[in-house]
Amino acid sequence: MGRTGRIIAIVAAAVVVLGLAAVGGFLALGGLDRWRDAQAIVVPEQYRPVIKEAAKRCKAVPARVLAAQLASESSWDPRAVSPAGAQGIAQFMPEVWEAHGVDGDGDGIIDVWNPIDAIHSAAELNCMNRKLVEDVPGDELRNILAAYNAGFNQVVRYQGVPPFPETEQYVERVLRRAERIEL
Repeated sequence: MGRTGRIIAIVAAAVVVLGLAAVGGFLALGGLDRWRDAQAIVVPEQYRPVIKEAAKRCKAVPARVLAAQLASESSWDPRAVSPAGAQGIAQFMPEVWEAHGVDGDGDGIIDVWNPIDAIHSAAELNCMNRKLVEDVPGDELRNILAAYNAGFNQVVRYQGVPPFPETEQYVERVLRRAERIEL
């Protein structure tokens, strides 16, 4: 290999090393998650009217925020099941669904796998959580979202968004995504 070839090889190696370092730094700073969250959130057409209607159940949580919750919970997959056992498009744990599921489509069946029921149930749970955390100091919407994620009792216990990284990140992710949703 001649002198020119060696110089090209050294420059190429330096570019690869610098590129990997830049990617590593980007990822270490949460760049991929932030990049994803900066992208427009596309609400599937079939859910748009359902979300708008369901959001009327709780004026404290606008339709855009409800849509961002659903996108964050399941990426719009009505058959989603989390490793913890949460089910459906709104990711209800079975015991929470049993206590708070509603018949959103009026067919007489309350079904966690039915996106219409689940979306209306999520809105209803948001409103119930609003009442349960109304005396907690801080931002009402943040407290409602934290209650959906961690349970209202944790929001009351910590007098605001509990210091759980998962919950703190959830609240921020939902609010960032809500800014990018159009219904």
